[in-house]
Amino acid sequence: MISYLLVGYEVLLNAFNGIKNKQAFDESLLMSIATIGAIILGIYSKSGDYVEAVAVMLFYQIGEFFQSYAVGKSRKSIADLMDIAPDYANLEDENGKIIEVDPDEVEIGSIIVIKPGEKVPLDGEVIDGRSSIDTKALTGESIPKDVEKGSMIYSGSINLNGLIRVKTTKEFGESTVTKVLELIEDASERKSKSENFITKFARIYTPIVVYLALALAILPPLISILMGNSGNFSTWIYRALIFLIISCPCALVISVPLSFFAGIGSASRNGVLIKGSNFMEVLSNVDQVIFDKTGTLTKGTFEVTAIHPETLSENELLHIASHVERYSTHPIAESLRRAYKDENDSCMVDDIKEVAGCGISAKVNGDLVYVGNSKMMDKFDIEWKKCEKKWNHYPCCNK
Repeated sequence: MISYLLVGYEVLLNAFNGIKNKQAFDESLLMSIATIGAIILGIYSKSGDYVEAVAVMLFYQIGEFFQSYAVGKSRKSIADLMDIAPDYANLEDENGKIIEVDPDEVEIGSIIVIKPGEKVPLDGEVIDGRSSIDTKALTGESIPKDVEKGSMIYSGSINLNGLIRVKTTKEFGESTVTKVLELIEDASERKSKSENFITKFARIYTPIVVYLALALAILPPLISILMGNSGNFSTWIYRALIFLIISCPCALVISVPLSFFAGIGSASRNGVLIKGSNFMEVLSNVDQVIFDKTGTLTKGTFEVTAIHPETLSENELLHIASHVERYSTHPIAESLRRAYKDENDSCMVDDIKEVAGCGISAKVNGDLVYVGNSKMMDKFDIEWKKCEKKWNHYPCCNK
């Protein structure tokens, strides 16, 4: 009896709570009736054999353990994928002092300071500074977004470089990161058609099984007595208990939602976020898939694939550009530095100026050099032309 209680107390408690809450008909009730009945039979027959009751409960609990393990693993995978929740916010008080507070404590209109490498804790508008923001956790876009005074930024992003001051426009509970996390947490609530059917089926099936088992335990012995034979109640009760165990819908009820949840967890381990089992079921009918290329089918990192100089050699142009970009943390700047590894030379680089959304300028050995996109060239009246290679376009300078 002690071993039975150790193994089955949780199931018995669930069955009791189900009866108490007027939702008795579930697998816990079936397992409780069947195992308690087996114990009663052992007492009635004076055999003292409770092995069947303990074994049935043990196997059921083992199944529950594997279910909990699979669900826990899936939840961890989803949580790891969506590790975007900020831990703190740097609140600037009226005296300009920076205080580290919980994001929940920050009110609308407050000024927060976001340092390089920190997560953006709340939605807001940049009022001072400029930087590049990594938004791929929210949008899937691997190319950083340049922000400056007047730009809107959203919680869950990461500040890559530059210190910025932000005026909050939403409370933490209404911010973008909270809404995204709510979608993830509610994924299990979005049931597929199969899950909804199984849930409805179990509500009808379980009471039918209980009543059929009751009928099996009572009617055959009564009919036998009416016919003048021995009722043999113990045999029919034993058969009714067996019927209860083999008819328990727990495998069916557990397997369908568990398979969907395990699928969501498996997808999240591979970087794919599915918002609910209903969407996973729809995927079974998909025959065409359209992907965003950068950062999804590719790694989202840049490499120098071609150099198109006008008067300098390819190596000289790369040499000068990499020296200027040494002072930038933009992903394209990093690709230029990787392409030209020999930076330890006698070149003097000074008067570095970053032009937000355009590029960077500096003096290399006294010569002014501009490195940036087409907007940078146009801003300083520098002649340039598009250099085409297949479908890619490269801005090239004439001088």
